[in-house]
Amino acid sequence: MNSELGLAHFWQQGDLVTHSVAIVLILLSVVSWYVMAVKAHAVWQARQCHARALASFWGAPSLPAAIDAIRREDRTGILANLAIAGANAAGLHHEHADRGIGAGVSVSEFVTRSLRSQIVDAQASIESGLTFLASVGSTAPFIGLFGTVWGIYHALAALSGATQVVLDKVAGPVGEALIMTAGGLFVAIPAVLAYNACTRGNRLTLARLDGFAHDLHAYLTTGLRGRPGDKLVDLSAIRAGRSG
Repeated sequence: MNSELGLAHFWQQGDLVTHSVAIVLILLSVVSWYVMAVKAHAVWQARQCHARALASFWGAPSLPAAIDAIRREDRTGILANLAIAGANAAGLHHEHADRGIGAGVSVSEFVTRSLRSQIVDAQASIESGLTFLASVGSTAPFIGLFGTVWGIYHALAALSGATQVVLDKVAGPVGEALIMTAGGLFVAIPAVLAYNACTRGNRLTLARLDGFAHDLHAYLTTGLRGRPGDKLVDLSAIRAGRSG
């Protein structure tokens, strides 16, 4: 590329609006790549440890041991927090089933409410950053297009008083203005691809979380019953494991 028509020449010839558009695109690109790296690591980590965490949970001899096992194996904390929330809900219902505001609520409803609340929190955490990627993917091309229109307008305004139009005088400024469109696409395309990939990965994680919630609900409401003299859940052990 001719050095006279390079990016440095474009920057020198640009005004405040052009510079602002370029800076905005650079900032969007840097932040979006950071979000993409964080989300990609989270999806990869979930794929690596969730299956092993579930196997450790269901293979444990008791609920406190299962909580400890899933806390060790689940580096994301998504499944572990769900298990802790469900166990705490079952234990609290067992301790306070005959008094308080939840006296008329069955253990199934009590556990369901706790698991549902934890799933909502987990979903919000899993999907954090995706709105930003979607916004970048949809707005960056138009930001670049605005810079292009602005650059072409100034290029044509500079030629308005000329008696003869020379191709070199038009091609250079117009080509430099089109760099803004290329910059917008350079920012938007990776953001859109990352958004689609992360959405698919998160959908698998949420499906596994939902399945675990159903299995955990069945276990906490039916699997721990029918043992006279035993607590429904050893809540003190669960709390000790959580604080540890």
